[in-house]
Amino acid sequence: MSQKPLDRLITIKEVISQVGMGRTKIYEMLQFEEFPAPIKLGRYSRWSQLEIQAWIEEQKGKRAA
Repeated sequence: MSQKPLDRLITIKEVISQVGMGRTKIYEMLQFEEFPAPIKLGRYSRWSQLEIQAWIEEQKGKRAA
Protein backbone atom coordinates (compact mmCIF):
# COMPACT_ATOMS: atom_id res chain seq x y z
CA MET A 1 0.00 0.00 0.00
CA SER A 2 1.54 3.30 -1.09
CA GLN A 3 1.19 6.40 1.00
CA LYS A 4 -0.28 9.56 -0.46
CA PRO A 5 2.04 12.55 -0.38
CA LEU A 6 1.29 14.98 2.40
CA ASP A 7 -0.43 18.15 1.32
CA ARG A 8 0.67 21.51 2.61
CA LEU A 9 -1.15 24.84 2.59
CA ILE A 10 1.01 27.54 1.04
CA THR A 11 0.85 31.33 0.89
CA ILE A 12 0.40 33.51 -2.19
CA LYS A 13 4.14 34.29 -2.07
CA GLU A 14 4.93 30.58 -2.35
CA VAL A 15 2.37 30.17 -5.15
CA ILE A 16 3.96 33.07 -7.06
CA SER A 17 7.39 31.48 -6.62
CA GLN A 18 6.20 28.07 -7.84
CA VAL A 19 4.23 29.18 -10.90
CA GLY A 20 6.33 32.18 -11.93
CA MET A 21 3.36 34.52 -12.37
CA GLY A 22 2.46 37.69 -10.53
CA ARG A 23 -0.24 38.12 -7.91
CA THR A 24 -2.48 40.13 -10.26
CA LYS A 25 -2.38 37.45 -12.97
CA ILE A 26 -3.16 34.69 -10.46
CA TYR A 27 -6.19 36.56 -9.11
CA GLU A 28 -7.32 37.38 -12.65
CA MET A 29 -7.18 33.67 -13.54
CA LEU A 30 -9.12 32.86 -10.35
CA GLN A 31 -11.98 35.07 -11.57
CA PHE A 32 -12.26 32.92 -14.70
CA GLU A 33 -11.79 29.64 -12.77
CA GLU A 34 -8.52 28.99 -14.62
CA PHE A 35 -6.46 28.52 -11.45
CA PRO A 36 -6.96 26.46 -8.27
CA ALA A 37 -9.09 28.32 -5.74
CA PRO A 38 -7.59 29.17 -2.36
CA ILE A 39 -8.76 27.73 0.93
CA LYS A 40 -10.01 30.48 3.25
CA LEU A 41 -8.78 30.30 6.84
CA GLY A 42 -10.43 33.26 8.50
CA ARG A 43 -9.04 36.29 6.71
CA TYR A 44 -6.16 34.33 5.20
CA SER A 45 -6.01 32.56 1.84
CA ARG A 46 -3.89 29.45 1.42
CA TRP A 47 -3.49 27.11 -1.52
CA SER A 48 -3.07 23.35 -1.58
CA GLN A 49 0.47 22.63 -2.71
CA LEU A 50 -0.72 19.39 -4.35
CA GLU A 51 -3.38 21.29 -6.33
CA ILE A 52 -0.80 23.83 -7.49
CA GLN A 53 1.57 21.04 -8.55
CA ALA A 54 -1.29 19.29 -10.40
CA TRP A 55 -2.16 22.57 -12.15
CA ILE A 56 1.47 22.98 -13.26
CA GLU A 57 1.48 19.43 -14.65
CA GLU A 58 -1.80 20.13 -16.47
CA GLN A 59 -0.23 23.20 -18.09
CA LYS A 60 2.72 21.08 -19.23
CA GLY A 61 0.26 18.62 -20.79
CA LYS A 62 -1.41 21.41 -22.74
CA ARG A 63 1.97 22.36 -24.16
CA ALA A 64 2.49 18.84 -25.56
CA ALA A 65 -1.00 18.69 -27.12
